[in-house]
Amino acid sequence: MDLDEQIRLREPADEYVLRLAREKAEAAVAQASIDLNETAVLAADTAVVLDGDILGKPADRFDALAMLARLSGRTHKVMTGVAVRGPAGAGDVISTTEVSFRTLVREECERYWLSGEPADKAGAYAIQGMGALFVTAIAGSYSGVVGLPLLETGQLLHQQGVSTVLDTGRDPDEIL
Repeated sequence: MDLDEQIRLREPADEYVLRLAREKAEAAVAQASIDLNETAVLAADTAVVLDGDILGKPADRFDALAMLARLSGRTHKVMTGVAVRGPAGAGDVISTTEVSFRTLVREECERYWLSGEPADKAGAYAIQGMGALFVTAIAGSYSGVVGLPLLETGQLLHQQGVSTVLDTGRDPDEIL
C-alpha cells in the first residue's frame, strides 16, 4: 500500500491522523477486493503533536535528536486515528493522550538513536520500548500511544458485529 502521508497545508493533526486511517482502510479494501458484507477492515495512524506541529517519523539521526530535544521536559499529545470499514459501513474515532517527558540529556538521546528504536517511530520514541524511560506521566490511553487504542478499537469493531474475547453481546456503552 503506497499512500501519500504528507501533511496538507493547514491540516490540523486530528484531521491528519483520521484522514490517513480512513485512506489506509479504503486502500486495503480496494487492494484486497474485500467483501465488506462479511469482513471488517481496520486501519490506524498515529502522530506526536507538540505546539501544533506534527512530529512524524524522523528522517535521520539529526531529525530524531531534534525531536527528542523538543519533547524534553515537556508535555505533548499523541493522536491516533482509527478507521473501520465493514458490514455496518464506515466508522472512525480519534484517541488523544497527553504524554509528559522528563528532561533529557543529549548523550542519552544519542545512545537511544543508536539502539535503532526511534528510527521509524512518530516523535522518535516508542513508549512500549526503551522510550518509556523518558516518560514521567500519561493522561489517556497507553495503547493509543503505542499506536492502537484498544478501547476505541473494540467499540468500532463491536459496531461492525465483530466479537471480541470480552464481548457480552451488549452495547459497550450500556455495560455498568
